[in-house]
Amino acid sequence: MRVIGIDPGLRALGWGVIELSGSKLSHVANGICRTSSGDLSQRLASLFEQLSEVFETYRPETAAVEQTFVNKDGAATLKLGQARGIAMLVPARAGLQVGEYAPNAVKKAVVGVGHADKNQIAHMVRMQLPGVELAGADAADALAIAICHAHHAQSNSRYSKAIA
Repeated sequence: MRVIGIDPGLRALGWGVIELSGSKLSHVANGICRTSSGDLSQRLASLFEQLSEVFETYRPETAAVEQTFVNKDGAATLKLGQARGIAMLVPARAGLQVGEYAPNAVKKAVVGVGHADKNQIAHMVRMQLPGVELAGADAADALAIAICHAHHAQSNSRYSKAIA
């Protein structure tokens, strides 16, 4: 199963694609969709186009996106929510269901604790995907989201087989 994880951001939207075969995870690709400052609608359109290209290139079978946390700056949270909308729209247009995970759930699945920092996340992503070259912190976070989703898919599959 090919899984894409997406870490929404308006300036830098991280993405990471992994392959799940049985219980083995392997890295396929990762990167960052970047936008420059300017008109919000053009930045969102750019994110849509870049992420659509990623989907066309790597053909994921399932997708996961990090949930938005609300911070003190309401305008910034709203803009992040709009980038998150793009992160959910592209997989939906590809016919995929999108898993959503809270940041602490992703950290717990990858690092083992819910309050890990970005360096810890990148380190554990490298441990779980040996040889991976990370495009940046946003791509590492996206790979962590994909790993979290893969773990949940494995658990759900085992559960479904157990009750069948």
